[in-house]
Amino acid sequence: MNGTMIQFFHWYTPGDSFLWKHVNESVSYLADLGITAVWLPPAYKAISGGYGVGYGPYDLFDLGEFDQKGSVPTKYGNKDEYLDAIKALKSHNMQVIVDIVLNHKAGGDELETFQVVQVDQNNRNKVISDVMEIESYTKFTFPGRQKKYSDFEWNFTCFTGVDYAEGKDPGIYRIINDYGDNWDEIVNDEKGNYDFLMYDDIEHRNPFVRKELNYWGKWYHDQTGFDGVRLDAVKHISPDFYKEWLNNLRSNVGENIFAVGEYWAPGFLKLLEAYIDSTDGCMSLFDSSLQNNLHTASKNPDYDLREIFTETLVGSRPDKAVTVVDNHDTQPLQALEAPVDTWFKPIAYALILLRNDGYPCVFYPDLYGASYKDHGKDGKEYEIVLEKVDAIEALLKARKDYAYGEQQDYFDDAHCIGWVRKGDKEHGGCAVVLSNKDKNHKSMEMGKIYAGKTFFDFTGHLQDKIVADKNGRADFPCPAGNVSVWVAE
Repeated sequence: MNGTMIQFFHWYTPGDSFLWKHVNESVSYLADLGITAVWLPPAYKAISGGYGVGYGPYDLFDLGEFDQKGSVPTKYGNKDEYLDAIKALKSHNMQVIVDIVLNHKAGGDELETFQVVQVDQNNRNKVISDVMEIESYTKFTFPGRQKKYSDFEWNFTCFTGVDYAEGKDPGIYRIINDYGDNWDEIVNDEKGNYDFLMYDDIEHRNPFVRKELNYWGKWYHDQTGFDGVRLDAVKHISPDFYKEWLNNLRSNVGENIFAVGEYWAPGFLKLLEAYIDSTDGCMSLFDSSLQNNLHTASKNPDYDLREIFTETLVGSRPDKAVTVVDNHDTQPLQALEAPVDTWFKPIAYALILLRNDGYPCVFYPDLYGASYKDHGKDGKEYEIVLEKVDAIEALLKARKDYAYGEQQDYFDDAHCIGWVRKGDKEHGGCAVVLSNKDKNHKSMEMGKIYAGKTFFDFTGHLQDKIVADKNGRADFPCPAGNVSVWVAE
């Protein structure tokens, strides 16, 4: 069966221990749609305890088990509920993808005094102060856990920099340490060196840190039996670290753990390719270039659909591309906000679900809908309603049952493109037509085995049926600004 992942959360997922129970209740529905892998949010205790989305991690060993940061459970539930959700997914043969945040830590327990230099926010290689002493929360002792699972304590030697200094203005302070006289080496020169992102930035050159993170990866797998990892903020981490960490994890657990990295660089395909090369292909990446194209196309009804895969990872390295329409960073009111407009989403999902290349990942609000309130960049509060995508279930089932076999493209019109999948020994094929303007149609050939067959629109958008000629060719229509998926009765 064609693999399909779902990101089973968004930035504004409700708290109150909702999510792990919700996973448990949803497994049959997801399996029926053909979902084969479920990406779960960071499951360990974050700086804001029961309220934290999880990307400001405090204690990697606290999966909702200890009274820390004001609560025992995380935002999503307690450890038992988490493990029950994982068991439920595995009982329905779905892989579990866990979210790994190893770029930074947040919410240290004690202040420490150490030497730093302040650097320019926009060029982190540019020092703008003399060497000075500061105090910052870099001591992590995890008193609520009482050294269970690990007795490792983090201190300032475990970090390259901080963005908090007691009694001083916020800024970026590079720690003077024994592991080099600058930031760690990363792939590109954005902001001079973009090693530092936020909070207490982990020093991956420290051998004690690497040993602890390698140990934790094995421990986490022992606890949960996860099948894959989503790696947060990899553009801010040395490629050498993740090459070593993933190699150790796979070796230690005896499995070829799937990995996908978040290197968000919309419109900069060369950076994605460079990161894949620098990590020796040890992980896939989210195709931020394709997501950028989908966003742009949704804002511009004159967009030339023949260019939708231009300068995308799925176009250049399909074996390493995880394709997305939206995620928790691109959704409205988030820092990297670049949502695909509602009208275009059925087209976007057809483009990632029904073609041969890429590993598609569905975004939770696109399947379930979502509503939330937050403040925009202008300081005003907005209420956002994200609707369930039109025909999303049909598109997922079409992937599961019909998107197989040889693919032939009909990318011969700027505003109406199509392709056929001819099927294989176990599955029938499908003909896909989409338009970003008027109602349209495309003459496409499915092959002689479909001669005389009657086709219907699996999405339900069009009611008339179509009969293929003696060569299996037919004129397949689609509605204005939407998609039709034609399958044989």
